[in-house]
Amino acid sequence: MLYWAISRAGIAVEDLTTALPKLPAWLAAEAQPTVKQLETFSKKVHLPFGYLLLPEPPKEHLPFTYFRQGKAAADNTVSLNVYDTILAIQQRQQWLSEYLKDEGHAPLPFVGKYKVADGCASIVADIRQTLKLTNDWAAPFKTTADAMKHLVERTEDAGIIVVINGIVGNSTRRRLDPEECRGFVMVDRWAPFLFINNTDAEPAKMFTLLHELAHVWLGHSAGFDTNKLLPADDPIEKLCDEVAAEFLVPEHLFEAAWKENPDFGAVARKFKVSTVVAARRALDLHKISKPQFFAWYAAWQEEWKAKQGGKGGGDFYNNQPNRVSLRFAGLIEQAVRSQKLSYREAYRLTGLHGDSYHNFIQTKLR
Repeated sequence: MLYWAISRAGIAVEDLTTALPKLPAWLAAEAQPTVKQLETFSKKVHLPFGYLLLPEPPKEHLPFTYFRQGKAAADNTVSLNVYDTILAIQQRQQWLSEYLKDEGHAPLPFVGKYKVADGCASIVADIRQTLKLTNDWAAPFKTTADAMKHLVERTEDAGIIVVINGIVGNSTRRRLDPEECRGFVMVDRWAPFLFINNTDAEPAKMFTLLHELAHVWLGHSAGFDTNKLLPADDPIEKLCDEVAAEFLVPEHLFEAAWKENPDFGAVARKFKVSTVVAARRALDLHKISKPQFFAWYAAWQEEWKAKQGGKGGGDFYNNQPNRVSLRFAGLIEQAVRSQKLSYREAYRLTGLHGDSYHNFIQTKLR
């Protein structure tokens, strides 16, 4: 069990021996840890303490297909950081779905409303209608960040929870690698959850959000890395990408903009997206070739990574609306106030404890 826990965490034994000097002896069955030492070990390897008392490792499964590097992962496994994030979102969803049912809420009418055969246009139109957004909805906003914030608000107003985080919970030592995880979507008729990796490039986040919304309308959960901003070789993944692209940059408007000025930057500024999304749209509509797109994207990615070096994690409380979701936090507090949820459970579900939870509720919800 000790070997399994270390392997699961992806940590070298040598990196644990400073805090646990007797670990080599435990692994060699020459000594036994105390309960306190075992608790320390479980925290270091990010494992619930009770797991270590099981006779054999439990079987851990993802609740959906995970697409890696353009195809479904052969063993459908991910790193521990991504796995723990998925489990945390799954726990939130299970609670919220049951709570909304108990409160008499009807299922959301758009979840699973369409099939692949229905095509892109009808799904885009229905998402726009549900979110109450026009074709040129982004035009009034000055920046992509402002447009993204508005899109998240409209999405949550429709009953969909959006979580944006780049670490596991609030653990700054457990970063989520965007090369492995751009995001994932967990579909539920009462409480669909969208997760977006906040360490990803700002321009890619909006595309991920729209891709995930398409999944909700199709009724299919999934996780993905969207390698080079291209979909996996799967009918649903391809359609979700088409929906995202058409929603953000409608074809007829793109054609007019490209004719006026065939430049990624000009298109990006017009639609408040990004040069990445503009370039991807140019590829979709055969204005550039795949080799041209890949060469441009590689150069852009290197430039973006170079700019990230000095960036910190930001203010704790300012990050929480994204990490928790204001809609989810509001429903948690509503359940607490009606005595249908204990503070202890509220702390567990939000990842905020004691004063941190109460300060967040006071400053961000009231």
